[in-house]
Amino acid sequence: MKDKYKKLLIGLVLDALGYVSFIIPGVGEFSDIIWAPVSGWLMTKLYKGKPGKIAGLISVVEEALPGFDVIPTFTLMWIYTYVFNKK
Repeated sequence: MKDKYKKLLIGLVLDALGYVSFIIPGVGEFSDIIWAPVSGWLMTKLYKGKPGKIAGLISVVEEALPGFDVIPTFTLMWIYTYVFNKK
């Protein structure tokens, strides 16, 4: 499997993990306190350089703010990287 499709699959799984907070009300928002920095760190590992750092920061903020968990940050970063920002 090409590296870019592996990143897409990983991103889809990580976005799905971010949705877990909707399953268990109350507990889910507490889990975001832990998941927010982890998701930011994972984003910087998947996407190197300045774009990865910016996406990592966005991921932390998106996961930490209540109600914004529906944004598929990892998938959007993949689309940005491999569809819109082709080099």
